[in-house]
Amino acid sequence: MADLSYCHRLQHDMYFLTSNSRLNEQVVDKIILQLNRVYPQILTNAEAEKFRNPKASLHTRLSDLIKHLQKKGDRHCQEFYRALQINAEQLYDDLPSRKILSPVFFLACFSLAAGFALFWYCCNSDTKVVGRARRVLGFSPIIIGRHVRNICMLYLEDISRN
Repeated sequence: MADLSYCHRLQHDMYFLTSNSRLNEQVVDKIILQLNRVYPQILTNAEAEKFRNPKASLHTRLSDLIKHLQKKGDRHCQEFYRALQINAEQLYDDLPSRKILSPVFFLACFSLAAGFALFWYCCNSDTKVVGRARRVLGFSPIIIGRHVRNICMLYLEDISRN
């Protein structure tokens, strides 16, 4: 989600932020005050009072604030995220849009899948397959480590004896 705009990220995170009372009154008020006082071009005094109105439910005020910021544009949504990070860092870290899988995760999954494929290939009852696999593993010290190669070779020799 790194390539999404802040408005799209906020749309994605809206349900998470407004559900199960993740944000309490004090934190929402701090966010609104920060957007109003530090960035008065983001929220005017009248808008800040509207979103701080204690007569409306917290869920309604927060939903209205998020929708209002999305209408104003990407910079306004970005400042909301900045205010959220300052005032509720743990919640900010738990946002669904922040849970991005790293390339290392995908590399690990691919390596695991390749390992299973090699294992399945080597466990085939066809003896020609085992011989070919032994040749490939025998000439691959660059691809896999020496210790792993030795373990695989011993395993292949055990299979070929049976």
